[in-house]
Amino acid sequence: MIDKKFIGHEFEPFSTTIEKGRLKFFAKAIGETNPIYFNEEAAKAEGHKSVLAPPTFPFTLSLESDDPFPVVTALKLEIGRILHGSQDFEYFAPIYAGDEITVSSKIVDIFDKKGGALEFVALQYSFTNQDDELVATSTNTLVYRNG
Repeated sequence: MIDKKFIGHEFEPFSTTIEKGRLKFFAKAIGETNPIYFNEEAAKAEGHKSVLAPPTFPFTLSLESDDPFPVVTALKLEIGRILHGSQDFEYFAPIYAGDEITVSSKIVDIFDKKGGALEFVALQYSFTNQDDELVATSTNTLVYRNG
């Protein structure tokens, strides 16, 4: 069983710069056709300061720390037994090319179902820009299969 003492555990925050080319690549990968996600002139014409990060882009930022899966390391989980259970986002302000985003994360819950056959780890991520403005949060639930 995953030790519930890890509820509240905070991982080391880290920062990353949002590159325009990366936003364009992500927009293309998800099939986004709105030019504000890959064309700076179109974004500025719509009142944005630069190319805008597409929806769900913050998830990719959570993978940029030196250890892209710190929860796996901290909880000593076998990666082959992990399933992605859910992912929710809440947006407060746009993320733009050129922004410096700090990613903070913590374990907010650990629980089990089916008599412990399935364990769940809920992680909360906060994304803050260079102006110390919270731009997004995300909750990610991992499912760990036992046995």
